[in-house]
Amino acid sequence: MSTQQLTLATLPQWVGKEIGVSDWVTIDQQRIDEFAHCTGDHQWIHVDVERAQRESPFKTTIAHGYLTLSMLANFSFDILIKPLGIAQALNYGSDKVRFLAPVKCGSRIRDHIVLAGAEDKGGGRILVTAEHTVEIEGEDKPALIATALAMIFAG
Repeated sequence: MSTQQLTLATLPQWVGKEIGVSDWVTIDQQRIDEFAHCTGDHQWIHVDVERAQRESPFKTTIAHGYLTLSMLANFSFDILIKPLGIAQALNYGSDKVRFLAPVKCGSRIRDHIVLAGAEDKGGGRILVTAEHTVEIEGEDKPALIATALAMIFAG
């Protein structure tokens, strides 16, 4: 969509089109460790650097899949919610999530978002369906693909 601006009014016209690409985010060991602390998932492949160097096929720790998935909220906020000036947005769930490639510690990821749907629910509410493809810098396969839903409140 060359000259068309993404606004609440034009949102339906963007269905099927890429609405943005996030900035790169580095997934470092501190972020992985903090996620492990918050979730209680301390599996060695994520948090034991020395063991991962010895025993992991990746020769380093890898991010939790759910850590990568949780980044979708931040990416959506930067690409969709903030630019549209949305008063409020709530996570409405996911229809599909596939983890395709591990995110090695120190890798950079970014999200490509395609608007898959924008359903007016009345009362200033719009159910937004977005297809996310999280790219790993320098890798052929994405880290994940996911279809996520958010209820946005326009008023």
